[in-house]
Order: sequence, then C-alpha cells, then structure tokens
Amino acid sequence: MRPPDNPVVAALTGPHAHLAEVKGRAIRYQTDVAPFASVIGEPDREAWDDLAELIGPGAVSPLNGVDAELPPGWEVVVEFDGVRMVGEAVDGAPDPRARVLGPADVPDMLALVARTEPGPFLPRTIEMGTYLGIHEDGVLIGMAGERLRPPGWTEISAVCTDEAYRGRGLATRLVRAVAAGIQARGDVPFLHATATNTSAIRLYQALGFTLVQHTLFRVVRTPAS
Repeated sequence: MRPPDNPVVAALTGPHAHLAEVKGRAIRYQTDVAPFASVIGEPDREAWDDLAELIGPGAVSPLNGVDAELPPGWEVVVEFDGVRMVGEAVDGAPDPRARVLGPADVPDMLALVARTEPGPFLPRTIEMGTYLGIHEDGVLIGMAGERLRPPGWTEISAVCTDEAYRGRGLATRLVRAVAAGIQARGDVPFLHATATNTSAIRLYQALGFTLVQHTLFRVVRTPAS
C-alpha cells in the first residue's frame, strides 16, 4: 500500500476540497493554508497555462506531484530528493502531555516553526487537521500534526522540538500520538522527509514507517508574463 502519487490533488479534490483554489486543471491550497500547487491529470500546455494564471506571473510556489519537464519560461528555484513513508505498522498511542492546539496557539506554533524549520507552516495550516503540542512552563516546546489528507490517508507533518528540549523523545511521543488519532478514524498515516535527513528517516523507521517511494520536491517560478 502507498498513498496516491499526487497526494496534493487527491486531498484537494477530496477531504480538503473546502481549502482549494481551482483554475481549470490547476489546483492549490488557499495561500494562507499551505503553499502547495499542482495540476489535475497530465501536465499538458493547457494545464501549465492554468497553473501559471492561478499562481500569478513571476510567482514562486512548490510544485507537487508533477515531475514533467517545465515548459519554456518556467524556472526551477529549488529541487531536492525526498522520500515518502507509510506507517501501517506504527503503534499509535495517545500521550497524556500532548494537548490539541487551537487558533489561540497559532502565534506560539509559528514561533516554534521559525526556530526549528520543520517545513512550511502558515497562519491557517492548523485547519488542515489536528495538531498536538507539548508545553513546559507554559512554553510550546514540541508539536506535530496532520497535513495532506488523500482519501484513506493522513500525512503527519510539522514534527518539531525546540532545540533546548531535544533528546527527550518528544518527537517520538508526538508522532505516535498523532498517528493514534489518524488510525482511530480508519486512515493510514504517512509522511515525507528529505532523502538526506537520514536521522529522521531512521527515527520514522524505528516507529514502524516503511519507505515506499522516492519523490522529487520542486519549487518553481512561473513566467513573468
């Protein structure tokens, strides 16, 4: 088993349809929710034109699930290899110290993300799913949550721990706690990591995740006009 090859499109045409912006065959998350964009079906000229109009002239965006060669005028800004891992064997377990984070916690979540850089996290990312956090002395020191939701699957993302509190197993506890919620509603957890982040990959494998697919992460710039 593995998630759809294009989980962004699967999520935005499924459980996350209420968070989508669509132009013809181009689709993306609302820009304060997540930066991800893609095309529905094969990326032909019509789809590229739709995507350029949706993103805007000369704009930068992650391009997900589309490995095809870019058309003239488009530019690769960043490109790196990643892995997709599936957690069918993960032993999900609630954590007594992890509490559900809400809108009032967003400033603290954004501050933690700024310190730890786990990946994109925007003011409304919290609307994509359940996020759990662990606090110490009133300070948010670790969190993890749900991001992409293709039917039957839920991505675990934003796994981060404040540097001063690392080495305590907080990431393990939070991933297992988020996985427990995903499994309770019948979904299978999955996640992404950069291919060079071997320490994270080892941690996820120890938790029961299996590497099922190599992926290409690209950030692109649309034509200026």
